[in-house]
Amino acid sequence: MTRSNFETELTALQRDILKMGTLVEQAIHDAVKALAERDLALAEKVIRDDDIADRLHLEIENKCLALLALQQPMARDLRTVGTALKIVTDLERMADHAVDIAKVTLRLQGQPLIKPLIDIPRMAQATQFMVRTALTAYVERDASKARTLAETDHEVDHLYNQVFRELLVYMMEDPRTITQATYLIFVALYLERIGDHATNLGEWVVYMVTGERVDLNT
Repeated sequence: MTRSNFETELTALQRDILKMGTLVEQAIHDAVKALAERDLALAEKVIRDDDIADRLHLEIENKCLALLALQQPMARDLRTVGTALKIVTDLERMADHAVDIAKVTLRLQGQPLIKPLIDIPRMAQATQFMVRTALTAYVERDASKARTLAETDHEVDHLYNQVFRELLVYMMEDPRTITQATYLIFVALYLERIGDHATNLGEWVVYMVTGERVDLNT
């Protein structure tokens, strides 16, 4: 494979990763929207569409392995392909957590929410922003932008703790809310984990650009 062909393949790989990232971001949005609006059809769509993310994950992984085998890249090129492998793995896990949230909506079907959802949608918006930021940093090879994910992740963690404390009060005051409150805590936990995976994307971008291993999830 010539250098020109290698660059063309890397560009195509980048497009595929952005496509997968867009799917994941939409899945997060739709999963929480389905929960807030009690939209079972939308929740089922999130679950069905996970197959698309899974297929993209495998396709991108195979392309990365082919590039490694055919080009045998060194240094920066090796980090670029290796980062792509890591990024799609984290994106796939985010998609799985969106499915987990959609499944909660199905389990709670027919039940009115014990409280309006406020902080959970905020968590979803923050994690969507993190995914967009991480992928922009990846495309632009911007390590500084990738590092900013740590700050947003702290916000997501704060919101999770807030949701946990509030729902715990509901459970203590009215045992009838325990089942639903527990499910909602799980939803917040899934979003918190999505935030962690988004910081992983940032860490891999920093590594790709600088060769430095950093921990943005502290």
